[in-house]
Amino acid sequence: MVVEDDEDLRLAVTTELAGAGLTVDQTGAIGAADAALSTGDYDCVVFDRMLPDGDAITYVHRRRQEGWAVPVLFLTARDSLADIVAGFEHGGDDYLVKPFAVAELTARVLTLGRRAGTGRPSVLRHGDLEMDCARRQVRRAGVLLVLTSKEFAVLEYLLTRPEQAVPRTELIEHCWDSSTDPMSNVVDVVVGRLRAKLRKPDLIHTVRGRGYRLAS
Repeated sequence: MVVEDDEDLRLAVTTELAGAGLTVDQTGAIGAADAALSTGDYDCVVFDRMLPDGDAITYVHRRRQEGWAVPVLFLTARDSLADIVAGFEHGGDDYLVKPFAVAELTARVLTLGRRAGTGRPSVLRHGDLEMDCARRQVRRAGVLLVLTSKEFAVLEYLLTRPEQAVPRTELIEHCWDSSTDPMSNVVDVVVGRLRAKLRKPDLIHTVRGRGYRLAS
């Protein structure tokens, strides 16, 4: 989740993070971010500090007191030592001062995201399929496959739920941003490409009326 009221900067950051294979939601205010964070499952949040409806460190501090544990990176022009210390003391996990290199922001977000997922194995396996999440590599029967970022995201989600029927709406929620129409066929298109790249025998089975299942 990127929370930044400068629309041009928000678009640049979101585009860069999406290019790194991340699913990114975006907003320009704390209130809208709170609504999304209360219902969605996020690995990291990038907060501009001074937003139209308040200072983000106040919001993060309150959420931390409630037990909220999602990693937070503060992105701000406030560069004094006191401001940086306050960011960490109020629950921030990282602090990046504007102006900044977008590539550095991406590297920091990826690091925080991996930290959020430390409870999950870095290598996922199912039959002869192996996914190295850290290196973003997928192999079947030892053969390296070339996947797009969206194909990787869908396969990764299915690998965390082997043998379970995963609804299309759940895949859209976790692998696309919030603007995606839940009734669109984007999931079917990506799964079709995945099936072709994974080759026979089929691993991804259609569950009629539900979605898809990664089968033995």
